[in-house]
Amino acid sequence: MHIAEGFLPPAHAVAWGVASAPFVVHGVRSLTREVREHPESTLLLGASGAFTFVLSALKLPSVTGSCSHPTGTGLGAILFRPPIMAVLGTITLLFQALLLAHGGLTTLGANVFSMAIVGPWAGYAIYKLLRRYDVPLMVAVFFGAFVADLSTYCVTSVQLALAFPDPGSGFVGALGKFGSIFAITQIPLAVSEGLLTVLVMRLLVQSSKGELTRLGVLLTKKQSRSETEAVAR
Repeated sequence: MHIAEGFLPPAHAVAWGVASAPFVVHGVRSLTREVREHPESTLLLGASGAFTFVLSALKLPSVTGSCSHPTGTGLGAILFRPPIMAVLGTITLLFQALLLAHGGLTTLGANVFSMAIVGPWAGYAIYKLLRRYDVPLMVAVFFGAFVADLSTYCVTSVQLALAFPDPGSGFVGALGKFGSIFAITQIPLAVSEGLLTVLVMRLLVQSSKGELTRLGVLLTKKQSRSETEAVAR
């Protein structure tokens, strides 16, 4: 992830930017509504964005033209849903491109699509599925963060394989090559991110129980009973 500035062909860079734009626009509307209706959530929103920024700034060299690192998007997706995370992730990637030379402006659309859109949606889907079947919160949080991280790199592998197919085996060969190289560093990083996200969530349960209940992360007894009955049906 963090495909470097100028690394993608112009047509690919534009296409990923166009694909990402509707999700970011929808996320801006969701974020605006959240802040307007619940101004007390701004502190937790800021913390979610900071968590993403710090983790995704920890860069390890990987495939030429890219790098491996945690993403930090699973936490925000679980707390505020993926649309809002699309905005927080985009802001993170923009600042990193401008201030840290991580990624770039021409590849911003591709990086946003993988880290700020697909990652949060995949992680949130796994989290909700596990919670629906009464899996303990912290187990669901771990797998949500793990999948959010790993799916980001799966999409990055697809993006690079589309841009640079293998001369002999084409897209499939390039996808296998990029994916296998990423896996060496990314699977341990995804596990580490899952564990760190669980630790942060434990701290939030202690310090922000009311806010987590409003957001639906912590369920009341009535909500838990309703969900159990829904699964049984």
